[in-house]
Amino acid sequence: MNKKQKYQYVIDYFQEQIPIAETELIYDNPYQLLVAVILSAQCTDKRVNLTTPAIFKKYATIEKLAKATFDDLFPLIKSISYPNNKTKHLIGMASMVVKNFDGKIPMTVQELIQLPGVGRKTANVITSVIDEQPNMAVDTHVFRVSKRIGLVSEKATTTLAVEKELIKNIPEELIHKAHHWLILHGRYTCVARNPKCSICGLTEVCNYYKNVVLKN
Repeated sequence: MNKKQKYQYVIDYFQEQIPIAETELIYDNPYQLLVAVILSAQCTDKRVNLTTPAIFKKYATIEKLAKATFDDLFPLIKSISYPNNKTKHLIGMASMVVKNFDGKIPMTVQELIQLPGVGRKTANVITSVIDEQPNMAVDTHVFRVSKRIGLVSEKATTTLAVEKELIKNIPEELIHKAHHWLILHGRYTCVARNPKCSICGLTEVCNYYKNVVLKN
């Protein structure tokens, strides 16, 4: 099976098994999603979803968040990983959006990465989820699953390299959805420790299953 056939097999599988693939972060608008994604760095979506309601109740708009003080915001996110930095990032992000973008969340990766707390991964999430742009956010799940299955080469050792290979081989109209397919597969099946190969429908094309599991 060549790479093109492998990608088609994986895409067909996910289209059947996870026809509706969405972020598990709870949000109502681009502002709320951006806050949630910034908070989700090295933190679970479940924890973020428990935390954001209080933030959005107190700071219903990005303009209100821009006026927040560290001491007022910090108590609302202290249960999140790296609360000091994320408190500063959220206030800085909101202030820059209000000042530079008239209070509207920008929708290009180049503009988003100018914001405090927003790297390429976060920018890719925002643009792909909100605007369905063909951008691939590579987190630990996407990186692990792509490497294990063999969707990307061994030479792809950085998140950017993995991102570029996935975008090159996945149909453009499916890239925003494929991001969620790979995350959900990594979160619930192809987990970091003791992957659940016995319930996985991709073992036929998976390098990890062939080269590691079957040989042990």
